[in-house]
Amino acid sequence: MRLLSVVLRSYQEDFYACSALSLDPEELRLSLKKAHHIDWDPSALPPALARQVLFAGVYDGHGGSTVSQFLRQELHGLFENVHKSQIPELYEWTLELGGYFRRWRGGALAPWIDPDAPSAQSELDLEARATLAFFEVDKALFGEHAARDCGATASVVLLQCLDNPVTPFFTAQNVALTVAHVGDTRVLLTSTKNGDVMPMTENHHVDARVEATRLRRMMGSGQSMDSFGETRWMGALANTRRSVDVPVHDIRIIDKSILIYSLGDLKYKRFGVTPEPEVRTKLLNGPEYSHITLLSDGISSVCSDQEISDLVRGCPTPEYAAKRILRYAEDMGSDDNLTAIVVPLAGWGGMTGEDRTRDLRQYRRKQMEGSERHKPRWM
Repeated sequence: MRLLSVVLRSYQEDFYACSALSLDPEELRLSLKKAHHIDWDPSALPPALARQVLFAGVYDGHGGSTVSQFLRQELHGLFENVHKSQIPELYEWTLELGGYFRRWRGGALAPWIDPDAPSAQSELDLEARATLAFFEVDKALFGEHAARDCGATASVVLLQCLDNPVTPFFTAQNVALTVAHVGDTRVLLTSTKNGDVMPMTENHHVDARVEATRLRRMMGSGQSMDSFGETRWMGALANTRRSVDVPVHDIRIIDKSILIYSLGDLKYKRFGVTPEPEVRTKLLNGPEYSHITLLSDGISSVCSDQEISDLVRGCPTPEYAAKRILRYAEDMGSDDNLTAIVVPLAGWGGMTGEDRTRDLRQYRRKQMEGSERHKPRWM
């Protein structure tokens, strides 16, 4: 079985990255303590293994590929190498953006803005590291003219094995999952029990009722509707930040106020367009979960979460599963960029229960036959 598999059909705007990161074990310990109130002792492991974290990210560009390509090439490196000493300078840079950012107080980075404050002596946690890395993307792109008019959404998954001795993530009995997310790419966690799906991300769209209310309160009237009936902010952006007040099951949600989101789209920064990610964490008993799926919205816009989960049933490999998901999205007429990353966990191949969407998928395929949106399969 391949460790994970990526399949994509891209018009040069969708990209992805998978990498093994080496992070400070003290940061990992602090993150586990903060999010889950557990004491993890990195000193009990070999130093190299105590630092190891799997990184997988999907990036969906809009208006061009400048930002999504930059994310593919640089975000995992930034995530690994950013340091708390960069935060004071970064915060000064955000103030210079003006508009909304003159009122921004640093979010997850606030404890480190004043390097002389007692709070600044602590190491970063994963929420702060993700926030710093995402902001550094915008700062690095600020002089790039093409990034003024294009941007990207992003969903990043981090997997840390908590077993001792350490085992690979796809066989690990205990795993810490962290998701950093902005926009409408998606991360789905699938249980072995009946193939139940737990979304680890929420789409940050302008027309959600609560978001629309807060956006108007924050920046005045900025909503409009395009010719396809999609609500947009400042006439261009469809994605926003969305807060979640009630945790789903036992997911720990680390959230900010509701803001418009995009990496890039630099000409909108002063209006509140932010790269600040929503971060969620969850402790996994590996055998209880089959896999994690990362998707671009070209798939999720035509397939339900449960359909995506059921399409993986019986697949011999993650690669086969990813191809099956893309094939179904094409059958449903999606003409957008399509990317699927399937990350197997210890419960891979052990999904119980019935395929609840088989009849629905057959019906939908039949309805699509002869439709202008129906295309020959790409593979």
